[in-house]
Amino acid sequence: MKSLRLLAAFAALVVSASAAEVKLESAFNGKDLAGWKTSGPDAFWTAADGVLTGVNDKSFKDYGKGNMLYTEKSYQDVVIECEVRFSGEIDSGIMVRKDAAGKKDIQMQIGVSRSLKKDMTCTFYVGKYPEAGLAPKVPALWKNGEWNKVRFQAKGDTYTVWLNGEQVSNYVDAGYPKAAPVGLQVHGGVKMKVEYRNIAIGEIK
Repeated sequence: MKSLRLLAAFAALVVSASAAEVKLESAFNGKDLAGWKTSGPDAFWTAADGVLTGVNDKSFKDYGKGNMLYTEKSYQDVVIECEVRFSGEIDSGIMVRKDAAGKKDIQMQIGVSRSLKKDMTCTFYVGKYPEAGLAPKVPALWKNGEWNKVRFQAKGDTYTVWLNGEQVSNYVDAGYPKAAPVGLQVHGGVKMKVEYRNIAIGEIK
């Protein structure tokens, strides 16, 4: 009962945010990595039949480092929509923006946190998981092993996530003012597979 009360309390912290009206454009052609660039070997990412797949395997030379896949274009205020599917203890995420020094980004977690050893999907990570960025409603909405629709909006200093049509997190942080590419993660040292499809991105004017 105590855990349920805590979840209810966290849910009360999620402030309703409006979805920006924005023209979304496809960011993935379904057949190759055109429009994207990787932080290392391309082996981590493959594209076929409309699905972008991120894989890490112990046989990979850079297994311990993992890999990031970035859009060639940078964005400030932006909306990212996609469908994502995974099973098991994967560790991925969608990254946007940079801090004032241009070094650190803000991540919306997808999968299991390495530090907390628990699924933190749709929660925000900024070197830690701030309480204000938690997404306690996700377990009730997430469909394991199936496609789930995610909408991630960065507008001003406010970051909001909708999962399968319902808002699940709303986080305010003024520490990431710089435009940056949108990134997708394959975490280092984790045997994993994550799939994305119908990836669309739109700038908020």
